[in-house]
Amino acid sequence: VLGTGSGILVPEASGNWLDLDWTVDEGDHFLWRHRFDRLSLTVPLGGAIEMSVGRQVVSWASTFILTPADPFTPFDPADPFREYRAGVDAVRFQAYPGPFSEIDVVVRPVSTVDGDQMTALARGKMTWRSWDVGVWGGVLFDEPAGALSLVGALGPWAVRSEVAVRSEADEVIVRGTVGVDRLFSVGGRDLYLVAEYQHDGFGAASSEDLFEVVMSDPFLRGELQVLSRDVLAVQASYQIHPLWGVDLLTITSLVDGSVLLSGGGSWSVGSNSSLRGGFFIGIGDDAVDPDAGFGSEFGAQPNVGYVSISHFF
Repeated sequence: VLGTGSGILVPEASGNWLDLDWTVDEGDHFLWRHRFDRLSLTVPLGGAIEMSVGRQVVSWASTFILTPADPFTPFDPADPFREYRAGVDAVRFQAYPGPFSEIDVVVRPVSTVDGDQMTALARGKMTWRSWDVGVWGGVLFDEPAGALSLVGALGPWAVRSEVAVRSEADEVIVRGTVGVDRLFSVGGRDLYLVAEYQHDGFGAASSEDLFEVVMSDPFLRGELQVLSRDVLAVQASYQIHPLWGVDLLTITSLVDGSVLLSGGGSWSVGSNSSLRGGFFIGIGDDAVDPDAGFGSEFGAQPNVGYVSISHFF
């Protein structure tokens, strides 16, 4: 099954072809496993062209929180470690025709619930009148797909948008997000606001459809970040001190009214280390009926608190 880890686990893109994980030790009350999430070889092909083969990070997202046009490993919004993206097994060609343009080709065989499938996509990016424009197209899970992204500014606000058109089970599916973000100065410190709205044709149009979405191929392939067709995400981050920061994120299902509330604080312990504590709270109808499905998307979300230490070396 394809997908990524969620909650407070390090994300992993399953469905990868390379066997790069193993069990180090195992006992009655513990299991110690290890894996390589980055293992690739990059070869210059002359000029401004290079080829990469192996497990590597590929991100084509243009928005921050909800990224329906990223065809590889979108983040789980209920994952506190959003700076770490899972690697995928692929062959990648990158070319840079000019200082503000890029061509990216990715070929990725995957193993899904429907058997072995192929993803082969090409993307072009360029700057046009102060706007970053991106277009990709090709075959995604054996089906034709294409996307367009625009990133620019309207006055003091940054505007980010992306829309993907997919073919799935002989249907045309549209998935898209539009968002704005801005940096304010409050009390002599930085306050950063992000707001994004997503419409996802793969999502549920009502709470009665949530269980059907959970059993769908796009969800099982790890493509869906949320279950509802229409979602609003708002995030605020504030710098209390150069070493301290707090943030709050709300993701609201516009289908059933449920809310995922998450937030926390971070402390830069050293130049390579950070300490973070946070929480996730689901608000909404928490009913789970074996026959009728879920009462709401986020109502059944367990309340979680966590503390983590990250060290980079």
